[in-house]
Amino acid sequence: MREAGVKARYRRKFKVTTNSDHKQPVLDNLLARDFSTAEPDQAYVGDITYIWTREGWLYLAVFIDLFSRRIVGWSMASRMNAKLVTDALNMALWQRQPKVGLIVHSDRGSQYASNAYRRLLYANGFVGSMSCKGDCWDTQSTMLMNIVLA
Repeated sequence: MREAGVKARYRRKFKVTTNSDHKQPVLDNLLARDFSTAEPDQAYVGDITYIWTREGWLYLAVFIDLFSRRIVGWSMASRMNAKLVTDALNMALWQRQPKVGLIVHSDRGSQYASNAYRRLLYANGFVGSMSCKGDCWDTQSTMLMNIVLA
């Protein structure tokens, strides 16, 4: 194997993307798993995933419009911090220019509970919403389903 340059492939470890063990306030779950909307730009769902590259982990934050089931904002970075999600939401704002009252739903991760993210929501008149603790089906499965349907 050494002579041929063949190396064993190892399974990648599971990477946790939600740190809900923080002291920031948690928002109410306004969607309560009702992921249907009558019009565009009424509700966005956001989540973070990770991608292994030859240079290391990259984190991808995405926001999806629940009406169109399309990605409206995204951001990639080598660090999973509040800037990752605020950049993704800012892209959605720039592209779609949603009105006051937009519901922006996410998990309880520290990035979505950060002051920077909350300031962005409040500055634009948006309403934040967070899933129940430990409920991975609330945002992740919805986002995957929406990406597949797109």
